[in-house]
Amino acid sequence: MKMPTAAVAGIGAFAALALAACSSGEVVPTTSPSEPNTQVTVVTHDSFAVPDDVLAAFEASSGLTVTFVAPGDGGTLVNQLILTKDAPLGDVAYGVDNTFATRAADAGVFEPYTSSVPAATDAAAFAVPGANGLTAVDFSDVCLNYDLAAFSPDGPPAPTTFEDLLKPEYAGLVSVTNPATSSPGLAFLLATIAAKGDGWPSYWQALLDNGLRVTASWSDSYFTDFSAPNYGGDYPIVLSYASSPPFEVIDGAPTTAALLDTCFRQVEYVGVLAGAKHPRAAEKVVDWMLSDAFQESLPENMYVYPVSSSVSVPQEWADYAPLAERPWTLDPAAIDANRDAWIREWTSLVNG
Repeated sequence: MKMPTAAVAGIGAFAALALAACSSGEVVPTTSPSEPNTQVTVVTHDSFAVPDDVLAAFEASSGLTVTFVAPGDGGTLVNQLILTKDAPLGDVAYGVDNTFATRAADAGVFEPYTSSVPAATDAAAFAVPGANGLTAVDFSDVCLNYDLAAFSPDGPPAPTTFEDLLKPEYAGLVSVTNPATSSPGLAFLLATIAAKGDGWPSYWQALLDNGLRVTASWSDSYFTDFSAPNYGGDYPIVLSYASSPPFEVIDGAPTTAALLDTCFRQVEYVGVLAGAKHPRAAEKVVDWMLSDAFQESLPENMYVYPVSSSVSVPQEWADYAPLAERPWTLDPAAIDANRDAWIREWTSLVNG
């Protein structure tokens, strides 16, 4: 899940619009004679958004008509891809992240495809070993955000580390999301496991003893609980993204910031679905998502960082959305082997 202020965008055909392919001058190849006027279906999560003009330019230059199917959030997406792998919902899927990548790949959901567009070299830096059908498109840091006004010079300073959250002065101030129902919640659980190792259950028990609030979804914690000026809730520390603070700037001044020592690096991928009706068209979609036009649209539409090194993020991101220098990470294979057990143990712990 990303910050869902933008609805699923660009569904439908815009081939009649004769627009340039990309601001960089790159041209996406036209559809091959074997797939004329192909309708290609992209299966994605329900926070996907792309500007109309970016989609229209791709359709006009490729001869494709793009439609989107969004079965739910990131976890639901993976489950549906696996359940329907013998009769796929579309031709290409975007939105599987590194917490679920190996599960989807091991289930045979994706066909191998290696893009040759320039940004594919940058994407390769985020490759998941053994998941040859997945190409990285974007990344972000899931981490706690805090309300700047809640930590004035006259009071306790804002926390900085996981250990700080256990101090009495932060009792009852933190709201996070359930890892069984929320992809940011799962990312945060994984961050604590990376930080605390086998001691993570004791750490979570200490968080609960210090008044931790757990909600069902990111929007519950962020939009309802957050005490930041735009929301007015009761919790000054909530789970979100390192990219959230630029969207909370009021009259040129930031009102929130991210706790960069609590971040887990989340990467999203695209891949051609095994059994796709239009695999060559699906490959063109993969290439398009690495194009300058699509990559440049990511920060302001899906609130994530582009993998391409040839595009720049908005100035507000440079000012207010720095990435973690040392984000918490886990081996995707370890995540896949232990994810379900970790979630079960976490659920048992929280439910008492």
